[in-house]
Amino acid sequence: MFNTIVKSVPNLFTIGNLLCGVLSITCNMSGFLEVSAILIFFSAVFDLVDGRVARKLKVNSALGVQLDSLADIVSFGVAPALLFHTLAAPSILTSLAFILFPTMGALRLAKFNVKPTIGYFSGLPIPAAGLPLAGMGFFSYSNAWITLILALLMVSPIRVKKL
Repeated sequence: MFNTIVKSVPNLFTIGNLLCGVLSITCNMSGFLEVSAILIFFSAVFDLVDGRVARKLKVNSALGVQLDSLADIVSFGVAPALLFHTLAAPSILTSLAFILFPTMGALRLAKFNVKPTIGYFSGLPIPAAGLPLAGMGFFSYSNAWITLILALLMVSPIRVKKL
């Protein structure tokens, strides 16, 4: 019983990440854009803690890895893209950036889940791409070119050292 509880602790942090992402989307749809951006930053705190707790407790699991990726696509892919889209002037470029950002994020996460790397990430991690969009959103700024560049960096071959 105790073992089962300990194994679920990191997943509770991952669920916190996911809930912050869903709440960010909800706040965005209700017009609370600054709160939406702040919730994306809270997602990052939960995302940082879940993996560290799992390693510390030695309870890494395949379920936890998949759950983390699903939470990340909501919190750092869809929520920041929606915040960007809410603030951006309508254009084909805006639509392209809005579509590509979460799509490239999902592709990047799927690639990592299929072929994990040790010591580095291949491509910009999705939280590192989503947080700048959240920061821009907090200050009511949007830029389709920055969004597109971040989307492409997620699927680029660049190596980013793991924290």
